[in-house]
Amino acid sequence: MGPKMRTDTPATRQFDSLDMSNYTLERLPVLPIGPIMALLKRIGLPVAVLFFCFFHFRFCGSFESFEVQTKVPPQSCYTMLGIFGASLILWITEAIPNYLTSLILIVLVVTTGIVKEKTAYAYFGHKVMILNIASFILASMLVSCGLAKRIALKFILRAGHKATPVFWSFLILNIILGAFVSATAAKAALLMPLFMVISAIYGANGGDNRNNFGRNLVLQNLLGINVSCSAYMTGSAANLVAASMLIGAGAELYYMDWFMALAPLALIVCALGWWLGTRFVFPLSEIEKSPSIKGGLGRLQEELDGMGPFSVNEIKSTIIFLCVLALWATDKLHGISATATALIGAIAALMPAFSGLPRIGSINWNDTDIPWHLLLFSFGAYVLGGGIKTTNIVAIGITNLFEAFGIGQDAPRLLIFLLLSILFAFSSILNQSKTARTIIFFPIIIGIAQKFGWDVLGFGLPLAFLINQVYVLYFNSKPATICYLSNHYSSWESFKYGIIMLTTVCLLLIPWTQYIMPLMGFDSRLW
Repeated sequence: MGPKMRTDTPATRQFDSLDMSNYTLERLPVLPIGPIMALLKRIGLPVAVLFFCFFHFRFCGSFESFEVQTKVPPQSCYTMLGIFGASLILWITEAIPNYLTSLILIVLVVTTGIVKEKTAYAYFGHKVMILNIASFILASMLVSCGLAKRIALKFILRAGHKATPVFWSFLILNIILGAFVSATAAKAALLMPLFMVISAIYGANGGDNRNNFGRNLVLQNLLGINVSCSAYMTGSAANLVAASMLIGAGAELYYMDWFMALAPLALIVCALGWWLGTRFVFPLSEIEKSPSIKGGLGRLQEELDGMGPFSVNEIKSTIIFLCVLALWATDKLHGISATATALIGAIAALMPAFSGLPRIGSINWNDTDIPWHLLLFSFGAYVLGGGIKTTNIVAIGITNLFEAFGIGQDAPRLLIFLLLSILFAFSSILNQSKTARTIIFFPIIIGIAQKFGWDVLGFGLPLAFLINQVYVLYFNSKPATICYLSNHYSSWESFKYGIIMLTTVCLLLIPWTQYIMPLMGFDSRLW
């Protein structure tokens, strides 16, 4: 007879009281709440809102001790009392998760002007780190509900019958995804199955079955995944580092400023990538311009059909993120910072159901994908930047270097801009970390601008476009590694296309900085 089959299941298996794995936090039982606590949980949120309104709108009358103190306006005292009491009510009753209560009170304290943003966020870390966390929550919302995948499938299915519309669909798709998926590796992982299937439909299966359609499609997606990040201040963690440094140097930088200055340039670079790739670097034959596998798009249609109609969570996620984008785009009008706006969006995304009412949010905390290792790296980078600022070693070093080469105050701005752009752009070939390159180069960029009395924003913002140019070799970024594994091109082909595009970007940046950005109100002229 053969060995006996195990018939016990996790449900019937006896509990082992000596197995330490049974006592991890996620396996501990959730204790039922009694009737009193259940009642408090139901009424906690409306009571907290009423408590806040009672003091914020001063239905309580006037307190003499609040009126005579001089440290802050009296209204701030009433509002803070309302926030304090409402927070205690929510924490005690657990009407909503305790982390949501904390996020709400942070937003209220900041937006009502009781505490300045920099001071409030400093209790946790740099405000850019707060923006990072909130942005990752919003990105998780759109990916986990399937909305990002649905958008991608719809785009490709509309354009998959001819080569040129396919390339342009991916180009536009990358620009759109760049607005709400700040993790480039996540974008690459999301799009990889799509451009692999499309490549196969056009006769490219990788390896021995490569063709120029596949080379163009994968390399242009790699370009688009990275370049699209440059269009948005929240497009990557390194962008936020650069923005923080520019603001710290006295520049007044808004989300819409970054978008106006660099988003059109990102679209132009992606379009040039398509034109140069399909016309000169990897020209398409007539056979490669049409699908080789008839009916291949039907597989993608099946994938889309399998998703069914728009889910409630997709609709809610769309509304939440469109509202966030609208607030980001109009930050000059209402004065709510990008960080506070992102926190408001994260609160909405995580908000649970309450007392039988429909749920506002679409994800739970466990659905969020926050790369804490990246945040810890950023923490160290900010501390390093703080040390550099305190000791002034960059400015001292620049002064000594310029004196050694005989560069004085009359040095051509164009020459210095060109040298910096070449060094910054081509350093991406050797260094995988965008954030590390930004930490190294942006203090130098800002220090040079300050030394020569140039506008920090006008000089530094166009150079920020070079942060995400990381696509020449397969080890230059995570998306480059992911795309290389598709086996649709060799290292030499990647290097050839990447160097051409990197050089094109550096050359294009000069007329863009000189002629286009001044039309948008930036003091960026190079001569």
